[in-house]
Amino acid sequence: MYWLTEADSRRLIKEKGYNVKPDAPLAIMVISDRISAFDCIWHGEGGIKGVPGKGAALNAISNHWFKLFRENGLADSHILDIPHPFVWIVQKAKPVKVEAICRQYITGSMWRAYSNGEREFCGITLPDGLEKDQMLSEQLITPSTKGILEGIPGVPAVDDVNVSRKDLEDNFAAFNFNSAEDIERYETLLKQGFNVISEALAKLDQIFVDTKFEFGYVSDAEGNEKLIYMDEVGTPDSSRIWDAAAYREGNIVENSKEGFRQMLLSHFPDPDILLNKDRMEERFALARDNALPVEALMEVSKVYTGIAEKITGEKIVLSENPKQEIIDVLRDGYGLID
Repeated sequence: MYWLTEADSRRLIKEKGYNVKPDAPLAIMVISDRISAFDCIWHGEGGIKGVPGKGAALNAISNHWFKLFRENGLADSHILDIPHPFVWIVQKAKPVKVEAICRQYITGSMWRAYSNGEREFCGITLPDGLEKDQMLSEQLITPSTKGILEGIPGVPAVDDVNVSRKDLEDNFAAFNFNSAEDIERYETLLKQGFNVISEALAKLDQIFVDTKFEFGYVSDAEGNEKLIYMDEVGTPDSSRIWDAAAYREGNIVENSKEGFRQMLLSHFPDPDILLNKDRMEERFALARDNALPVEALMEVSKVYTGIAEKITGEKIVLSENPKQEIIDVLRDGYGLID
């Protein structure tokens, strides 16, 4: 991320007619091929620093969903402009400090906790007798903290800890909500976005299993503050997407990062390092000191580009020199590089 100078931000807002305050801070976001899992950045053999095609796939998917959101009259996003397939021009937002998670199936971390006897999740009680990967009777909103939040009663000061709706209501300001009423607003936007993506994926015979959204506040050109979508949406990084035909046959075929996570859990002899937050130093060392097999990263590339092409209906084309393309467009079309 590259924050623009105040002068460049003001100039672009005026030249491009962005619907933001004249003094709104703007930034350039460049999407990379780096891949993270279990809070670590991973690399491959031979000096490979990421997954070929991952950045292009994620950007194409996010841009596709944000376009669909606009067509369906949903809230705005932080993205003001897309000058290149790898680049967003964004406005600075005041982030809501909640990872907004919506689940339609019981799987992943929820299933692991459920199978160990837990029945309450973020203040919601699940019945006995559920089976792994089963569709839930209703969508569940199971938020977690975004970053380390201190001084909130009953909420441990650690990243990514589950919180209930009552936690949010009782401490809305600590979570960066402007009002308690905005909690319902974020839940509405989360469900609306989930449903738009889910319905579109169903037409492609894909299942939208669960997802994480992020929200924040910005002001428009008239100074009206509004809640918007932030970061990316509906990508294999932040969501689980299953192949519906395989699911009907009783199998799970992941079109998301979950396959990469499962590979990591089976690749290392002590998977507890990846699951136990009390062993973070060991986990960081594991990611730093171990280059993953090239074929493992290329399998991720195949999954990401494959689902991107299915969603967008367009081929993911990898540029020979994306860095120079980005420099050229930001220089010639936006006057940001000398």
